[in-house]
Order: sequence, then C-alpha cells, then structure tokens
Amino acid sequence: MDLNLLQLFLTILEKGGLSAAGRELGLSPATVSERLAALESHYGASLLKRTTRSISLTDEGRTLADGARRLLTDAAELQRQVRVGAGTLAGPIRLSAPVDLGTTRLVPVLDRFLAQHPEVSLELNLTDGFVDLVGQGLDFAVRYGALADSSLKAKPIAENRRLVCAAPAYLERHGRPEHPDELARHDCLVMRFGGNIDRVWQFRLDGLPHAVTVRGRRVANHGGLVRQWCLQGLGLCMKSVWDVQADLAAGRLVEVLAPFATAPSALQMVYPAALAQPLRVRRLMDMIAEQLPQPL
Repeated sequence: MDLNLLQLFLTILEKGGLSAAGRELGLSPATVSERLAALESHYGASLLKRTTRSISLTDEGRTLADGARRLLTDAAELQRQVRVGAGTLAGPIRLSAPVDLGTTRLVPVLDRFLAQHPEVSLELNLTDGFVDLVGQGLDFAVRYGALADSSLKAKPIAENRRLVCAAPAYLERHGRPEHPDELARHDCLVMRFGGNIDRVWQFRLDGLPHAVTVRGRRVANHGGLVRQWCLQGLGLCMKSVWDVQADLAAGRLVEVLAPFATAPSALQMVYPAALAQPLRVRRLMDMIAEQLPQPL
C-alpha cells in the first residue's frame, strides 16, 4: 500500500473534509476524491460516511486510521534510523582484498580505523579470486588491475607493478633467466585466480606485448603460499611489488627480467555504482587511500 494514500486519509480526518485536505496537500478536490476511492477499492470497504456538512468514520475506516497512524510512525522511525546509520560512523563494513596485500598492508590500516571508531564492525574477506560484490553483499573490494565490470566504480590507491622474482638459492641452482623465453626451462610457481590458472605471463619486448606460457609443479589460489614457496627456493613467481617489496629489500628474493616488465597497472578500490555508500564506508576508503603503506 502507498503510504501517501494513508497519509492523505489521515489528513482528510484531521482537516474534516476532502477539500480542506486537498488545500493542505496542494491537491484538487477531484484528485483527493479519486485517491480516496482508490484506497476504498484497495481494501474493499467504505471508509468514510459523508454528508454535506461532515464526515465520520465507518468501523473499517476507524480500524484503518488506527493502523495507518502506527504504520506511518513506524515508517518515519525506520527512515530516521537508516539516515542516522548512513550519516554516522557506526555499523558494519564488509570488504574484500587480496591475501598478501590484505594481511601485510591493509590489516594495520583497518585496525587503526576500528580503534578510532568503536561503533564500527568489520568483516574482511581475503581472497585472490574473483569476488561478486553485489552477490556477496560487500561494500567494496581492493583490487589489482583495470576495472572490467561497468557496474562498478573505482577509487584509485596507487600504481602496481608485477615482477618475476626468485630466491637466491633457486638462482644458484638453476641459473638466472635473462630473457622471458628462458622461463620455459624453469620451474614456475603459478597462481590460480578463481577458475583461471595464470600460466601466461605478460612482458614487453621491444615495446610490444610478449606473452610466455610457463610451467611448474606447484599451483595455488593463495598468494601468500606462492610467495612462501618462492622464499623456499622452489621456483620463480610473478607477484605484485606490493607483496614482495620487503623481501626484495632484505635480499630474500631477487627480481629477474626487469627490463621486460610490463607497464604499471592500477591498485584501486571498487564498489557497486548503484549503491549509496554510508559515511563509515566512505571514511574507511579515504583512510585506505591515504594510509596504505606503499612500496619504496
């Protein structure tokens, strides 16, 4: 039932007539009469007893008036609660992020946000696979790469660079590849992103795209495990610089094939375009964009 019709019905009772209610609401007498008839038709009952000088309620009209007052009061309170929740830093936030990035760089930012806003709760989905934001009810996700889904909007964080790296022990045993095509004789640690196995690694050769299909005995859908395998000297991996920068700086991993690396891509937060974001979500996204520790 249209709440506006119920409000019209109560206004008729308050003002004592259809014409007076119409003047109050800016409606013509004919429009008020038509809408009252629609209300009576909806409920299948006569709601008012009308004479030339007054109106009174039928039994059904009295029942509807009592219920309408409660319903409109409840609707107003619900609207107030929703607006307060959308405008204050309180309530739940649900987000998704890649495993390595989320664990090493994002979680400290989230901890600070929760410490500052004790009325906020948070659910973090760490996954390296595709996440359906709308289907899973997520407010936003941190993602690498270009935005492919036109139903989403993006808030940029920084650039991302993917690189090939290995532990010094692996390079001592198997040698250092000097050209992307040499990866064919190396054991590569491969990521699975959802249903796709990332066996095709992209490079730039003389300014043009150059794809290489790699092989390897280890495949995982967990970026942290791939990084750990690499640290153990079990193969080469292609990872985001965000994930391995500390290992490179400490000498635990070594970048190879740097002259053939592809151009940087985006690291960004994506969110459903059709949904209005509560203040708590907007503030967290701003904090992530400002405070997420970046590679040196």
